[in-house]
Amino acid sequence: MDLPALLHDYGYLLIFIGTFAEGETLLLLGGYFAHRGYLDLYGVMATAFVAAVCGDQVFFHVGRRHAGKLFERFPHLHDKVRIAVHRAERHQNIVVLCMRFLWGLRIAVPVAMGMTRMNAQKFFWLNLVSAAIWSALFALLGFSTSHVVAQLVDNLHRYELWIAGGLLGVGVLVLTIRWLSARRPEQLSDE
Repeated sequence: MDLPALLHDYGYLLIFIGTFAEGETLLLLGGYFAHRGYLDLYGVMATAFVAAVCGDQVFFHVGRRHAGKLFERFPHLHDKVRIAVHRAERHQNIVVLCMRFLWGLRIAVPVAMGMTRMNAQKFFWLNLVSAAIWSALFALLGFSTSHVVAQLVDNLHRYELWIAGGLLGVGVLVLTIRWLSARRPEQLSDE
């Protein structure tokens, strides 16, 4: 099976699954594949939008209904989460509108918002706005940069040696810094 056939059969499903919780990478790829003609751009945006809203709603209600059990199981999280929830409580609208753009916190923020006193209906409407902006922005970003990416991939073979040398140089630099920082405490204890 070739790529166009796979994307035709499973492309939107993969975008839905990937963007249910996280998904910028899959959404950017969806935009790229839409530019290449394998998927429909509006279909990519709509799929990502629905998945983002569904995922955030699920995690919000998990926080609303199951936070107590979570703290029973992981009591060391209680104080940290309590502080985060208190801060989120003061800025509910802004937090919900920005949550899709907070990489690494995409699941935690809706769970935390479920633990606040925020009205579930208010969360839903703000979530719709946030997901609409996010899905359109990243799908269009993938769509608009696909020409540049295609040129880069096509011309990449010309620069393989330079790229390999650069990666090797960075690797040597990182190892040298680690080695020097590991030796430094030994030198300080000798003095």
